[in-house]
This record gives sequence, C-alpha cells and structure tokens, in this order.
Amino acid sequence: MLFEKYQSIIENADRACHLRGFYSQYPDHPKAYGEEALVNGEKHFKNMLNHPFDTLLQDGADEWQGEEVSPYTGKKSGITYPVFPVETLIHRAKQSVKAWIKTPVKERAAVLVNSLENIKDRFFEIAYATMHTTGQSFIMSFQASGPHAADRALEAIAMGYHELTRFPDEVLWEKPIGKQSVILQKTFRPVPKGIGVVIGCSTFPVWNSVPGIYADLMTGNPAIVKPHPGAVLPIAIVIEEIQKTLEANGLDPHLCQLAADTGDHPIAKELCGHPAVKLIDYTGSTAFGNYIESLKNKTVFTEKAGVNSVILDSVQHIEKVAANLAFSACLYSGQMCTAPQNFFIPASGVDTPQGKLSYKEATEKIKDAIDQLVNDPKAGAGTLGAVQNDKTIQRAQSVVNDKKGAVILQGTAIQNPEFEHARTLSPAIIETDAAGVDIYQQEFFGPVVVIIKTKDTEESLRLAKQMAAMQGAITCAAYTTNDQMMKRIADEMNEVFTPVTFNLTGFIWVNQHAAFSDFHVTGGNPAGNAGFTDPLFVDRRFVWVGNRIMK
Repeated sequence: MLFEKYQSIIENADRACHLRGFYSQYPDHPKAYGEEALVNGEKHFKNMLNHPFDTLLQDGADEWQGEEVSPYTGKKSGITYPVFPVETLIHRAKQSVKAWIKTPVKERAAVLVNSLENIKDRFFEIAYATMHTTGQSFIMSFQASGPHAADRALEAIAMGYHELTRFPDEVLWEKPIGKQSVILQKTFRPVPKGIGVVIGCSTFPVWNSVPGIYADLMTGNPAIVKPHPGAVLPIAIVIEEIQKTLEANGLDPHLCQLAADTGDHPIAKELCGHPAVKLIDYTGSTAFGNYIESLKNKTVFTEKAGVNSVILDSVQHIEKVAANLAFSACLYSGQMCTAPQNFFIPASGVDTPQGKLSYKEATEKIKDAIDQLVNDPKAGAGTLGAVQNDKTIQRAQSVVNDKKGAVILQGTAIQNPEFEHARTLSPAIIETDAAGVDIYQQEFFGPVVVIIKTKDTEESLRLAKQMAAMQGAITCAAYTTNDQMMKRIADEMNEVFTPVTFNLTGFIWVNQHAAFSDFHVTGGNPAGNAGFTDPLFVDRRFVWVGNRIMK
C-alpha cells in the first residue's frame, strides 16, 4: 500500500503544520542531493534547449509554441510547448477526475507525496530552468523552485489530508424518543468543487504555483496550469513528473495539465471564464487579479501587488540593521512580493544605545549599505540576479526620471562576471516626505527603494498602516528597542491584516516565508484574498455532503 510507504512523511508534515516550528522535508542545501546532482542537472537542462518539450503525457497538440528568453544570456531557449484548445483541456480534466474522486484520501495523499519524491530528483534542472527564465541566481532558483516549493506543496497536501479526515466517514446516529429511538446511518463525503485553474507568474513560476496545484489535487479536483509564457519550463518539469506519477499509479495523467500560451494569444480569460472551471489560483498584477476576483460562481485564491513597509524607530546596531535591509532590498533585484519598498524614518532620527542617529545619518547608512553590497565583487551580482523582463527595468528607471522625489542613489547596470549580457539594474533610492503620496502609495515591483521622512514614528506607523489598508501589504519590517512601541506597531499593522517582523539582523530577512510555519499572505488586505497555507486554502476547494439512511 502506497500510503504505508509515505505515511511518516504525511504525518510529520501534518504535525508540523499545527506545531508551526521549523520543519523541512527537503533540505535546501545542494550537497544534500549528492555530488553528481548538480552536474547532471545542468546537463539535462542544456539537453532540453532548442527542442520541443515532448515528455508531457498530453497528446494531440494543435501547435507548439515557446517564447522564453534567458535574462542572463539574452538568448531564446528554443523550447516549444504543446498548445491545446481550452475545450480540449476542459474535456480531459472532466474525464480524468472520475477515478480520482473515488480514490481514498490516504491514497490520494500518498500519490501526491510520491510525485514530490520524483520531482526531488529533478531539483537541479528545475533550478537551471528557473534561473534562465526568471533571472533568479542559481542558489535562489534551486531553493525557491526546489526544496522550498516542495515543502510548500507538501504543506498543502498535509493540510488537505487533515481537513479531509477531520470528520468520520460514517456514523450510526441514534436519538432516543421515549421508549423508542430513531436510528440513522449517516455518511459524510467531501465533494470536490470542480476543475481548478492555476495561473503562474514570471518571477516564481514554481513556488507560487505548487500550493494551488497540490491543494486542488489533494481535495479531489483536476488542475489545469497556465504558466506565464516567459517562464514555462520550471513548472512544465513539475507537471511532467506529476503526470508520470499519476500514470504509474493507474490514474489518468490529465488530472494535471499544462496549458501553455503566448503573449500574443493569451488564454487566461477564456480558461477562467469557462463555466466548468470552479477554482482559480492567481499570482500577478492587481489589475488582472481584480478581474479574477470579480468572476461569478468561482472560488478564487489571489496573490496580487502590495506595498511593503519598513518602520525605523530605534535600533541596537545600525550597521547590522542597514546591512540586513540592504540585502532584503537587493535580493533578486526587488522582484519579490515580500521585498521591502517604503522605508519610513522620523525627521528627528533614530534612537541607538550611543545616542540619537539623525535622519540624514540613518538614510546614509542605508544608502551606503546598498551601494557596498551592489559593488561587492563576490556578493553583488549573485544577490541581485537578473531582471526578468524589460518592463521592470523601464518601470524602475521611470521612477528616477520622473523626478518626483530626490534621487539619492541611482540604479545602474551591474556587470555579472559569469554572464556579460545579463539584464541587471541595482536599486535606486528615492527620497520624499509624508506629503509625497503619489510616489510611495504604489508598488514599484523591482529595484526601487523609497525613503519617506516623517514627523515621528507615530506618523510612520499611520502611513504604513494606511498603505497596507489601501494598497495591500504582505510584509512589514520594524525596528524598535521599545517594548511598548513594538506592541503598538504589531497591533496597528495586524488590524489591517499585515504581519510584522521585528529587529532582523544577520542571515535571515523579511523576504523569507517558511513552509509549515509562516502564513504567506493573510488574505485580509488588497495584496490578496488567500494565504499559504491555512485551512481555508484547502477547505474552500470542497464541500461536505451528508447522506442519511433509516435503520
């Protein structure tokens, strides 16, 4: 029985979801996977270039298309993917799910864990695929699209397993009525809602997609995965392994399908609007996310744009704080939904054990830390990675060129020693004050930092809270040595459903959210309506139906 093979993994993950401490099934250091894994992964990745991706278990494509370009080399991958009409995808999803619905929950969980164990063997080629579609550095690509994504997928399996087994399958119900009683045999069945569509993004094509994919599958729904046309390969490899695992276990591989499209002929609206589609997971821009949320008769899970704030009140070691914030702002050139953008600093300065640090001095510390990291020959290029597309470059440059705020650090192209044609841009720093709402009330997804001079910490907090309520926020970083202020910041930001991380220094950053412990997106503000992975993330994908038989 497959469940017996993976029972300990499922139960450990279930326990970790409820204890919320550190847990990882998949180590995030490359050496854990053997000496040959790195070399073989790169070899397999290169062998895929300039060929059709024909290893999916989806036949009869109308055409083959592909438009991925490496942000590091500027070259097209030459990989094409099968393209299917929406009606074909829908029909196959409907047919595939019949046996899956009847598969016991334990076996369902075991099959899905089996797929993760198979994906594990391809972590390194997925890493190279992620690197050369998104612009993430290799180590970030390996961790985010490999172990960290697999842990998030396992988290969804475990949460689904727990929720689907919360109630008994059947019970004999007896109600005494005088000397007699009424006896009913009751059965309780979790019924999946229907076809799920998962719409991926160009920057985290695996990490942001697998929670929805696995939550759909675990709760008995088929999943159609529509990746961003600029970042298909990483998730295509994942889907390939899911399909092969399903078939190996006697199930229809069309339970999980790739729905590739192109920038010129997108199919997201047609897919999402189809009457048979009942579930939609979406990561991307607010405009399209709002459209997804407006669709009727759909259960929708969104992660959209947000404006993440940093509140500086008081610190123990300003150099350590500045270094930590610099890394957070520079990591993957700010192309993270958790990256800090707005830095609120009081005009009166920042308290330290050595005395008051002036506003100008605090600003200079942050500027110098970013400048030093960016120009570090050993760390700069690897931290920044490459920019995924030209629009992000143009957006970041327009912030500087519009001259709405004072430019205190110009973003520049950084030479990558390994890839001379890499698309790069270091963070620009724009300075404004509390009145500059036209600057800091919008997200500049990419390498842009905005420093806002405020009257005091109270105003910083008020503005950060206002931004979270109006524009959404996924994270907030705050620095204070005052316990009362810490409580106040937490209380105020939590009111607008924004988590706060306090006083980070060293080798942990506000950008990071850990599976089994951190809820990614609360679902309570405009940054998104769902979170990885709370019970609602799986519960909303099925309904409990009870049947009764008179005995």
